[in-house]
Amino acid sequence: MEQHSPSIRAQAVALMRQGVPNRVVAERLNIPRGTIGWWRSEDRKACGETYEQPTDCPRCTTRDFDESAYAYLLGLYLGDGHIISKRKQHHLSISCNAPQIGLVAAAEDAMRKVMPLPSVSQRHRSGCTEVKSYTRHWTCLFPQHAPGKKHERRIALEPWQQEIVDTHPWEFIRGLIHSDGCRITNWTTRMVAGERKRYEYPRYFFTNKSDDIRKLFTDTLDKVGVGWTTLARGSDPFNISVARKASVALMDTHVGPKH
Repeated sequence: MEQHSPSIRAQAVALMRQGVPNRVVAERLNIPRGTIGWWRSEDRKACGETYEQPTDCPRCTTRDFDESAYAYLLGLYLGDGHIISKRKQHHLSISCNAPQIGLVAAAEDAMRKVMPLPSVSQRHRSGCTEVKSYTRHWTCLFPQHAPGKKHERRIALEPWQQEIVDTHPWEFIRGLIHSDGCRITNWTTRMVAGERKRYEYPRYFFTNKSDDIRKLFTDTLDKVGVGWTTLARGSDPFNISVARKASVALMDTHVGPKH
Protein backbone atom coordinates (compact mmCIF):
# COMPACT_ATOMS: atom_id res chain seq x y z
CA MET A 1 0.00 0.00 0.00
CA GLU A 2 1.31 3.41 -0.93
CA GLN A 3 2.17 5.60 2.04
CA HIS A 4 1.28 9.30 1.96
CA SER A 5 3.04 11.97 3.94
CA PRO A 6 1.29 13.60 6.93
CA SER A 7 1.37 16.93 5.10
CA ILE A 8 -0.58 15.52 2.15
CA ARG A 9 -3.13 13.98 4.50
CA ALA A 10 -3.46 17.25 6.38
CA GLN A 11 -3.99 19.09 3.11
CA ALA A 12 -6.68 16.63 2.05
CA VAL A 13 -8.47 16.89 5.41
CA ALA A 14 -8.36 20.69 5.25
CA LEU A 15 -10.00 20.64 1.82
CA MET A 16 -12.70 18.23 2.95
CA ARG A 17 -13.48 20.38 5.99
CA GLN A 18 -14.05 23.25 3.55
CA GLY A 19 -16.75 21.13 1.88
CA VAL A 20 -14.77 20.02 -1.15
CA PRO A 21 -16.18 16.65 -2.37
CA ASN A 22 -14.06 13.50 -2.03
CA ARG A 23 -13.86 13.11 -5.80
CA VAL A 24 -12.46 16.61 -6.28
CA VAL A 25 -9.94 16.19 -3.45
CA ALA A 26 -8.78 12.88 -4.92
CA GLU A 27 -8.34 14.37 -8.38
CA ARG A 28 -6.59 17.49 -7.10
CA LEU A 29 -4.06 15.57 -4.98
CA ASN A 30 -3.85 12.51 -7.26
CA ILE A 31 -4.84 10.16 -4.43
CA PRO A 32 -7.30 7.22 -4.67
CA ARG A 33 -10.86 8.12 -3.71
CA GLY A 34 -10.95 5.20 -1.27
CA THR A 35 -8.03 6.69 0.63
CA ILE A 36 -9.72 10.09 0.72
CA GLY A 37 -12.91 8.49 2.00
CA TRP A 38 -10.99 6.70 4.74
CA TRP A 39 -9.27 9.93 5.82
CA ARG A 40 -12.63 11.70 5.93
CA SER A 41 -14.11 8.94 8.08
CA GLU A 42 -11.17 8.98 10.46
CA ASP A 43 -11.31 12.78 10.73
CA ARG A 44 -15.02 12.65 11.62
CA LYS A 45 -14.32 10.10 14.35
CA ALA A 46 -11.52 12.26 15.76
CA CYS A 47 -13.85 15.26 15.84
CA GLY A 48 -16.71 13.23 17.38
CA GLU A 49 -18.97 13.91 14.39
CA THR A 50 -21.87 11.65 13.45
CA TYR A 51 -22.19 11.31 9.71
CA GLU A 52 -25.62 11.88 8.21
CA GLN A 53 -25.77 11.02 4.54
CA PRO A 54 -27.15 14.00 2.59
CA THR A 55 -30.48 13.50 0.89
CA ASP A 56 -32.71 15.36 -1.53
CA CYS A 57 -35.73 13.12 -0.85
CA PRO A 58 -38.83 15.24 -1.52
CA ARG A 59 -40.72 13.47 1.28
CA CYS A 60 -38.01 14.12 3.88
CA THR A 61 -37.21 17.68 2.81
CA THR A 62 -39.28 20.65 1.76
CA ARG A 63 -37.88 20.88 -1.75
CA ASP A 64 -40.06 20.84 -4.86
CA PHE A 65 -39.46 18.06 -7.33
CA ASP A 66 -40.39 17.10 -10.87
CA GLU A 67 -43.84 15.58 -10.37
CA SER A 68 -44.26 14.80 -14.07
CA ALA A 69 -41.10 12.69 -14.00
CA TYR A 70 -42.32 11.04 -10.80
CA ALA A 71 -45.66 10.08 -12.38
CA TYR A 72 -43.77 8.38 -15.22
CA LEU A 73 -41.36 6.69 -12.81
CA LEU A 74 -44.28 5.49 -10.68
CA GLY A 75 -45.77 3.81 -13.76
CA LEU A 76 -42.44 2.13 -14.51
CA TYR A 77 -42.10 0.99 -10.90
CA LEU A 78 -45.58 -0.53 -10.72
CA GLY A 79 -44.94 -2.39 -13.96
CA ASP A 80 -41.34 -3.58 -14.12
CA GLY A 81 -39.78 -2.07 -11.02
CA HIS A 82 -38.82 -3.22 -7.56
CA ILE A 83 -36.84 -2.05 -4.56
CA ILE A 84 -34.15 -4.24 -3.02
CA SER A 85 -33.56 -3.50 0.66
CA LYS A 86 -30.12 -3.73 2.22
CA ARG A 87 -28.66 -2.42 5.45
CA LYS A 88 -29.02 1.37 5.48
CA GLN A 89 -29.84 1.36 1.78
CA HIS A 90 -32.57 0.56 -0.71
CA HIS A 91 -32.00 0.57 -4.43
CA LEU A 92 -34.69 1.16 -7.01
CA SER A 93 -34.43 -1.08 -10.05
CA ILE A 94 -36.33 -0.76 -13.33
CA SER A 95 -35.96 -3.61 -15.83
CA CYS A 96 -35.95 -2.50 -19.47
CA ASN A 97 -35.78 -4.36 -22.75
CA ALA A 98 -32.13 -3.82 -23.74
CA PRO A 99 -32.74 -2.94 -27.44
CA GLN A 100 -35.17 -0.17 -26.44
CA ILE A 101 -32.49 2.38 -25.69
CA GLY A 102 -35.01 5.21 -25.62
CA LEU A 103 -36.83 3.51 -22.73
CA VAL A 104 -33.55 2.93 -20.87
CA ALA A 105 -32.63 6.61 -21.27
CA ALA A 106 -36.11 7.75 -20.18
CA ALA A 107 -36.00 5.59 -17.03
CA GLU A 108 -32.58 6.93 -16.08
CA ASP A 109 -33.63 10.51 -16.81
CA ALA A 110 -36.75 10.16 -14.63
CA MET A 111 -34.72 8.83 -11.70
CA ARG A 112 -32.27 11.72 -11.93
CA LYS A 113 -35.07 14.31 -12.17
CA VAL A 114 -36.95 12.93 -9.16
CA MET A 115 -33.84 12.65 -6.95
CA PRO A 116 -30.67 14.11 -8.51
CA LEU A 117 -28.34 13.31 -5.62
CA PRO A 118 -28.30 9.46 -5.56
CA SER A 119 -26.10 7.62 -8.02
CA VAL A 120 -27.74 5.99 -11.06
CA SER A 121 -26.21 3.10 -12.97
CA GLN A 122 -27.02 0.43 -15.52
CA ARG A 123 -26.57 -3.30 -15.26
CA HIS A 124 -26.61 -5.23 -18.52
CA ARG A 125 -27.82 -8.78 -18.74
CA SER A 126 -28.91 -10.94 -21.66
CA GLY A 127 -31.69 -9.00 -23.40
CA CYS A 128 -32.24 -6.75 -20.36
CA THR A 129 -30.88 -3.48 -19.05
CA GLU A 130 -31.50 -2.81 -15.39
CA VAL A 131 -31.53 0.87 -14.46
CA LYS A 132 -30.68 1.28 -10.77
CA SER A 133 -30.50 4.13 -8.30
CA TYR A 134 -29.13 3.83 -4.77
CA THR A 135 -30.56 5.56 -1.69
CA ARG A 136 -32.51 4.41 1.33
CA HIS A 137 -35.08 7.10 0.54
CA TRP A 138 -36.66 5.37 -2.47
CA THR A 139 -39.05 3.66 -0.05
CA CYS A 140 -40.25 7.12 0.98
CA LEU A 141 -41.36 7.77 -2.60
CA PHE A 142 -42.69 4.26 -3.23
CA PRO A 143 -44.55 3.19 -0.08
CA GLN A 144 -45.99 0.30 -2.11
CA HIS A 145 -42.69 -1.50 -1.46
CA ALA A 146 -43.22 -4.58 0.69
CA PRO A 147 -42.18 -8.25 0.76
CA GLY A 148 -43.72 -10.43 -1.90
CA LYS A 149 -44.89 -10.02 -5.46
CA LYS A 150 -47.09 -7.04 -6.27
CA HIS A 151 -49.95 -9.15 -7.62
CA GLU A 152 -50.06 -11.13 -4.37
CA ARG A 153 -50.66 -8.11 -2.13
CA ARG A 154 -52.74 -4.97 -2.11
CA ILE A 155 -51.42 -2.03 -4.14
CA ALA A 156 -52.94 1.36 -3.39
CA LEU A 157 -51.65 4.87 -3.94
CA GLU A 158 -51.19 7.30 -1.07
CA PRO A 159 -53.29 10.49 -1.37
CA TRP A 160 -50.23 12.55 -2.36
CA GLN A 161 -49.38 10.02 -5.08
CA GLN A 162 -52.94 10.04 -6.41
CA GLU A 163 -52.84 13.83 -6.55
CA ILE A 164 -49.71 13.67 -8.72
CA VAL A 165 -51.30 11.05 -11.00
CA ASP A 166 -54.43 13.19 -11.34
CA THR A 167 -52.25 16.16 -12.31
CA HIS A 168 -50.04 14.18 -14.72
CA PRO A 169 -52.23 11.29 -15.92
CA TRP A 170 -50.55 10.83 -19.27
CA GLU A 171 -47.10 10.47 -17.77
CA PHE A 172 -48.44 7.79 -15.43
CA ILE A 173 -50.09 5.98 -18.34
CA ARG A 174 -46.92 6.28 -20.39
CA GLY A 175 -44.88 4.74 -17.59
CA LEU A 176 -47.26 1.80 -17.27
CA ILE A 177 -47.30 1.19 -21.03
CA HIS A 178 -43.52 1.48 -21.26
CA SER A 179 -43.18 -1.13 -18.53
CA ASP A 180 -45.97 -3.68 -18.99
CA GLY A 181 -47.59 -2.53 -22.21
CA CYS A 182 -47.05 -2.32 -25.95
CA ARG A 183 -48.38 -0.86 -29.18
CA ILE A 184 -49.00 -3.44 -31.88
CA THR A 185 -50.55 -3.51 -35.35
CA ASN A 186 -53.28 -6.06 -35.96
CA TRP A 187 -54.56 -6.93 -39.38
CA THR A 188 -57.50 -8.58 -41.06
CA THR A 189 -58.85 -8.91 -44.58
CA ARG A 190 -62.04 -7.55 -46.15
CA MET A 191 -63.77 -7.96 -49.47
CA VAL A 192 -63.77 -4.62 -51.31
CA ALA A 193 -65.38 -4.53 -54.75
CA GLY A 194 -64.97 -8.26 -55.06
CA GLU A 195 -61.30 -8.16 -54.09
CA ARG A 196 -59.90 -9.24 -50.73
CA LYS A 197 -57.74 -6.50 -49.23
CA ARG A 198 -55.60 -6.39 -46.15
CA TYR A 199 -56.68 -3.95 -43.43
CA GLU A 200 -54.33 -2.96 -40.60
CA TYR A 201 -55.22 -1.24 -37.36
CA PRO A 202 -53.06 -0.35 -34.31
CA ARG A 203 -53.97 -1.06 -30.72
CA TYR A 204 -52.42 -0.81 -27.27
CA PHE A 205 -52.15 -3.57 -24.70
CA PHE A 206 -51.39 -3.46 -21.00
CA THR A 207 -50.84 -6.73 -19.18
CA ASN A 208 -50.41 -7.11 -15.44
CA LYS A 209 -51.46 -9.82 -12.97
CA SER A 210 -52.31 -7.32 -10.23
CA ASP A 211 -56.00 -6.42 -10.14
CA ASP A 212 -55.09 -3.23 -8.26
CA ILE A 213 -52.50 -2.08 -10.80
CA ARG A 214 -54.82 -2.80 -13.74
CA LYS A 215 -57.52 -0.75 -12.02
CA LEU A 216 -55.11 2.15 -11.47
CA PHE A 217 -54.40 2.00 -15.21
CA THR A 218 -58.04 1.81 -16.33
CA ASP A 219 -59.21 4.46 -13.86
CA THR A 220 -56.61 6.83 -15.29
CA LEU A 221 -57.63 5.94 -18.85
CA ASP A 222 -61.21 6.85 -17.92
CA LYS A 223 -60.08 10.26 -16.67
CA VAL A 224 -58.42 11.15 -19.97
CA GLY A 225 -61.24 9.81 -22.12
CA VAL A 226 -59.60 6.64 -23.46
CA GLY A 227 -61.94 3.69 -24.10
CA TRP A 228 -60.70 0.25 -23.10
CA THR A 229 -61.79 -3.36 -22.81
CA THR A 230 -60.60 -6.37 -20.85
CA LEU A 231 -59.36 -9.33 -22.83
CA ALA A 232 -59.09 -12.59 -20.92
CA ARG A 233 -56.78 -15.43 -21.80
CA GLY A 234 -58.69 -18.40 -20.54
CA SER A 235 -60.04 -17.32 -17.17
CA ASP A 236 -57.31 -14.73 -16.50
CA PRO A 237 -58.42 -11.13 -17.19
CA PHE A 238 -54.89 -9.78 -17.22
CA ASN A 239 -55.00 -7.85 -20.51
CA ILE A 240 -56.35 -4.36 -21.07
CA SER A 241 -56.87 -3.42 -24.72
CA VAL A 242 -57.25 0.02 -26.29
CA ALA A 243 -58.46 -0.46 -29.84
CA ARG A 244 -61.00 2.25 -30.70
CA LYS A 245 -59.65 4.58 -33.34
CA ALA A 246 -60.12 7.81 -31.39
CA SER A 247 -58.63 6.29 -28.23
CA VAL A 248 -55.63 4.90 -30.10
CA ALA A 249 -55.09 8.35 -31.60
CA LEU A 250 -55.05 9.85 -28.11
CA MET A 251 -52.56 7.23 -26.95
CA ASP A 252 -50.37 7.88 -29.99
CA THR A 253 -50.33 11.58 -29.18
CA HIS A 254 -49.39 11.19 -25.52
CA VAL A 255 -47.68 7.79 -25.24
CA GLY A 256 -46.51 6.25 -28.50
CA PRO A 257 -44.63 2.98 -28.95
CA LYS A 258 -41.60 2.00 -26.90
CA HIS A 259 -38.27 2.46 -28.67
